[in-house]
Amino acid sequence: MEREVKREDELEPLLRAFCSLGTPEEARALLTDLCTPRELEDLSQRLAVARMLADGHSYVDVSRATGASSTTVSRVSKCLNGPAGGYRLVLSRLG
Repeated sequence: MEREVKREDELEPLLRAFCSLGTPEEARALLTDLCTPRELEDLSQRLAVARMLADGHSYVDVSRATGASSTTVSRVSKCLNGPAGGYRLVLSRLG
């Protein structure tokens, strides 16, 4: 349990960093520094999956359109409908 607390303490500065960003350009700069190109591709793909699922597309259509594996589509769907609400929040703000 001690490790969980430490990880949460480590996460807080990152969360504050994201909250401090004011433009897409600033977000791109930070994400480019933090993530590998593959990680950015994966994150972008997951958001595209979430958007399509929220729009009512089937798992098969989402997988075909995004190239995401069925496992990724299923995981994103679980999160999209889960208690955290991050995808729902962001998608509602993006319109």
